[in-house]
Amino acid sequence: MKNKKTFYVTTPIYYINSRPTIGSAYTTIAADIIARWNRLSLTDTFFLTGLDENSSKTVKAAKEKGYQDIQKYADDMAKEWIDVWKKLNIDYDGFIRTTSQKHKKIAQDFFTKSYKKGDIYFGDYEGLYCYGCEEFKRETDLVKGLCPYHQTEPSKVKEKNYFFKLSKYTKKLLSLVNKRDFIMPKNRRNEIITFVKSGLNDISISRPNNGWGIEVPFDKSQNLWVWFDALYNYKSGVDKKYWKGTVIHLVGKDIQKFHAVTWPAMLLSTGESLPTTIFSHGFFTVNGQKISKSLGNAIDPTYFANKYGVDTLRFYLIREIPFGQDGDFSEESLKARHNNELANDLGNLVSRVLTLVDNNFKNGLKKSPLDKKLISKLNIKNIDSHMQKLELQQALNETWKFINECNKHINDEKPWELKGKELEKHLYTLTESVRVIAILVSPFMPEASEKINKQLNVKSGKLKDCKLGLMKGYKIKKGEILFRKIEQEEPPKNSVELKEEIGFEDFDFRVAEIKGVKDHPNADKLYILLLDVGKENADDVQIISGIKDYYEKQDLIGKKIILLKNLKKAVIRGVESQGMLLAVSDGKKLSLLTAPKSRNGERIFIDLREKAKNVVEIKDFERLNLLSKNGKIIYTNKYLRTEKEEVVLDKKMKDNLKVS
Repeated sequence: MKNKKTFYVTTPIYYINSRPTIGSAYTTIAADIIARWNRLSLTDTFFLTGLDENSSKTVKAAKEKGYQDIQKYADDMAKEWIDVWKKLNIDYDGFIRTTSQKHKKIAQDFFTKSYKKGDIYFGDYEGLYCYGCEEFKRETDLVKGLCPYHQTEPSKVKEKNYFFKLSKYTKKLLSLVNKRDFIMPKNRRNEIITFVKSGLNDISISRPNNGWGIEVPFDKSQNLWVWFDALYNYKSGVDKKYWKGTVIHLVGKDIQKFHAVTWPAMLLSTGESLPTTIFSHGFFTVNGQKISKSLGNAIDPTYFANKYGVDTLRFYLIREIPFGQDGDFSEESLKARHNNELANDLGNLVSRVLTLVDNNFKNGLKKSPLDKKLISKLNIKNIDSHMQKLELQQALNETWKFINECNKHINDEKPWELKGKELEKHLYTLTESVRVIAILVSPFMPEASEKINKQLNVKSGKLKDCKLGLMKGYKIKKGEILFRKIEQEEPPKNSVELKEEIGFEDFDFRVAEIKGVKDHPNADKLYILLLDVGKENADDVQIISGIKDYYEKQDLIGKKIILLKNLKKAVIRGVESQGMLLAVSDGKKLSLLTAPKSRNGERIFIDLREKAKNVVEIKDFERLNLLSKNGKIIYTNKYLRTEKEEVVLDKKMKDNLKVS
């Protein structure tokens, strides 16, 4: 995705029925990082975010909170959202509110233009309407009669509305969505292609006027449907010049149809230019369910920003989850990444380098020849390529590889034992590396980057400055520690502490035969597996597993896998999982642990036969070091086995892969 004359990135505009959640913060932080990176490239960049205030949800929320004046409620909520984005260091260029007069006029003008073209007509509508989505639903959109995103039964509605001839643009849309970069990632593009091929119907684009919203310009009895109005924010919130270059819309996968189908059709109707890419990211889960205001499990991002720091939250959200995929938010994982990667890797590197410079060159460190071995580890083109492809996690991973190479260089070369020109060479190379790292992490962690620059006594750099050897020298101002470690919280008195070490005998691993496989109704990459765990278990066991990308359903039936049976039950995307299968992965392939000759329900052991715990948690299992070796699995150098055989992998995999 090459930069053109301009770069324009947007978030969805958010409903104001409550404050920002960790989900909306994730989208906005990602957009902010993308915008900041393009500014580093000296590209003319515009980042737009804002609020969808014309929704019926706004009216409902205002009344529930005792507001008589809905506009006053909208103004108060807008201030809250702006304050949160300021707290999270969101550097947007435009903040659009759909109650603004500018937006109202542009939305009405586009509606009139499409109407005059003959793409809008008046008619009767009767169907199912989800008030959570603010959308009419087809029967095929529902799961067991419920909206899959809000777990509510849609209402039956009969109205007279204006309709948009979406069906007219089926062929053009199919051609458009087949373009490689128009919808990303690939699995989302495939979903939209399937949706368009299934047949598009004309859509209702107005509602009876309830006193709130934007009126149809020539019919005051009707308001514009909130989605038909809201999508025009991408036009009303920015100067026209930004539609001539790269245009990226970041959206959640629950609203990708509006952006990848309805929105392009609206633009085709009025002869407007189209966005470059619609990028649909995945969902967060908490306790196995999507974070959602309507489900009542929303998390306030300012809580974590205040508790652990804004940069830690920003870093964690991008480092933890591949952009475009689903992921689970875990406070424990956040703390681990803060301590291990921010405090240990980055913070320790900055502290070690600057301490060595401060101790040895109090009058200043002069420019010296670079250590070629270390500079060869820096690949700016690779990092920039990941960013241009919106592979945010991979870009951060590549940056961290260089950070780790710098730490390794210190350990290997032991500069504290060196003197003279050799010492100067290594410390100048390392100090230059820290300067470049500050540039690379600045979109992700702007505060940390600024702190590093102050200690280096340099100005913030751009991508063109990511070359080692540019500085003539350094007069550093060593400051405070970049990231302080998060101390383990003291357990409450009278609490029962877990054993410091957990042993293999605590886990109830069993042979289980796969009897049935079906797709998870609410997740793209998950199967629901039905397992036979032997005659002593009256009921079959149901688990959720993320192996869909690696195994076809028919290849799993009858396979005897290894089940962690005493794992604490969990609800994953609305479906209960009663255990976990075991597998190893090298990042490309995945192989299941199997015991094909053993009876269903037989326990896996090494030489310990004690009774397992009643329940273990996933964090307990993660501490168990089960590794692949010679196509089998070992624990403390002993092979896992049943009475009849040793546990084996069903695919050839390399050694020392951890079982997960």
